[in-house]
Amino acid sequence: MSTIANEVSVPPVFEGTPQHRADQLAAYLAKTAAERDVQGGTPYAQREAVRQSGLLKLLIPVEWGGLGGDWSQLYRIIRTIARADSSIAQVFAFQFLMLASVRLYATEAQWQDLWHETAEKNLWWGNALNPLDNRTIATPQGEHYLFSGQKSFCSGATDSDRLIVSAIEADTGRFLVAAVPTGRAGITLNNDWDNMGQRQTDSGSAEFTRLRVDASELLMNPGPLSSPFSSLRSLVAQLIFTNIYQGIAEGALAEASQYTRQSSRVWSGSLASSVQQDPYTLLHYGEFWASLEASRVLADHAASLLDAAWAKDLTLGDEERGQVALAVFAAKVNITRSGLDVTSRIFEVAGARATTARLRLDRFWRNLRVYTLHDPVDYKLKDLGDWALNGQYPTASFYS
Repeated sequence: MSTIANEVSVPPVFEGTPQHRADQLAAYLAKTAAERDVQGGTPYAQREAVRQSGLLKLLIPVEWGGLGGDWSQLYRIIRTIARADSSIAQVFAFQFLMLASVRLYATEAQWQDLWHETAEKNLWWGNALNPLDNRTIATPQGEHYLFSGQKSFCSGATDSDRLIVSAIEADTGRFLVAAVPTGRAGITLNNDWDNMGQRQTDSGSAEFTRLRVDASELLMNPGPLSSPFSSLRSLVAQLIFTNIYQGIAEGALAEASQYTRQSSRVWSGSLASSVQQDPYTLLHYGEFWASLEASRVLADHAASLLDAAWAKDLTLGDEERGQVALAVFAAKVNITRSGLDVTSRIFEVAGARATTARLRLDRFWRNLRVYTLHDPVDYKLKDLGDWALNGQYPTASFYS
């Protein structure tokens, strides 16, 4: 196995529409995706290719130096990238979850300055928020805080320029969120992510040792969960998961179908002249396509509702927010089930030889299985059941 993390073919000269650039990026990533799955670690060259594509600025308005895209366009691009490389898709998608956090939690002056800077300097954003992990404590020190402690699941933090961090305020227990430079003294990013899937997301841990956070860097006005609009962050995140799952499953189906056409053999008991005409093979592929097409339609519908809700800003009401949540959760439940089914059953139509380690077709299932465990789908079903039975919208939280 060659070492290719920093020795890869030259990325394309990105041009055209954002979708065209995403297609070019996906083709470049696909060349080394299976081999990099073996390596794990930080994909520096591939992250730099994402930066060169200009797509890190997709949601930022054109007049600020961005590409002026919307959520629906972004989610389609996330799916495109995830078909080829779901690790890169995750860190790319978290760029926009972090920018959404800035937009939803900060003052107008704060978020506009940070979005301007992101476009001007083509910045990468990383995550160290993780609201379930309360081991980081913020101690007031006059006009600033000192953050000390640990965070887990810090996806995309390595090789980022800016970091969203959270901590629990000492004495008050208040949940604080801040945006800081990743290279600031007091931040240590540990290279300790070595899971069976999503192996190049750098989702390891971070340590903070008396990290200075100025009051002006806190994103607390209006702050998390302060309104239906600010609570859209969790739905942005849930729909990111949904579209990465969709892309993983679509990528698995594409690779399996290519292998079936080119390399699979018709079973000896079949009356078909080729595997492409075998009725059971066609049946399975029909099931795969139908289930993923249904999940795709649900994901696109949820994205259109999110775009409409985002446009309402602070006028967004609880009921409209609730409708977005129901659409997002329905999409996520469906792709979790259909995706795990497709990524595990592709071998039934590709055949025994498709299990060779060289192809690493199992990476699609491993990636999806790891990612879907981060946020139990059972709780989304509970929320959907509460709506179906009791007419209750999901309660806004960091995960719903």
